[in-house]
Amino acid sequence: MLPMRGMSPGKLKQMMKQMGIDIAELEDVEKVIIYTKQKDLIFENPSVTIMKAKGVETFQISGPYVEKEKKPPVKEEDVQLVMEQTGVDEEEARRVLEESEGDLAEAILKLSQE
Repeated sequence: MLPMRGMSPGKLKQMMKQMGIDIAELEDVEKVIIYTKQKDLIFENPSVTIMKAKGVETFQISGPYVEKEKKPPVKEEDVQLVMEQTGVDEEEARRVLEESEGDLAEAILKLSQE
């Protein structure tokens, strides 16, 4: 374990350089987006640090972020079925399916009641 308590930032940086570790701040970062299957994490004006050690670059992102949930994609066969059952056009069928999060029965009921 490294004795870091009470060590000046300059001394710490020098020690890390001797160990082959280089740390740099990435300047003027406006946005970082991390995409996952269920949601996206969106960082606005984050602090990004790059650490290089033994040929590997590691990025550290810090700052406030928002989570944006992803909606499941609407299947084409579902759109066709809703169109056939309700007589609406493709655009309307797709819109109502997206609103009902892909629930066929709910979409057909909504359109039938209009």
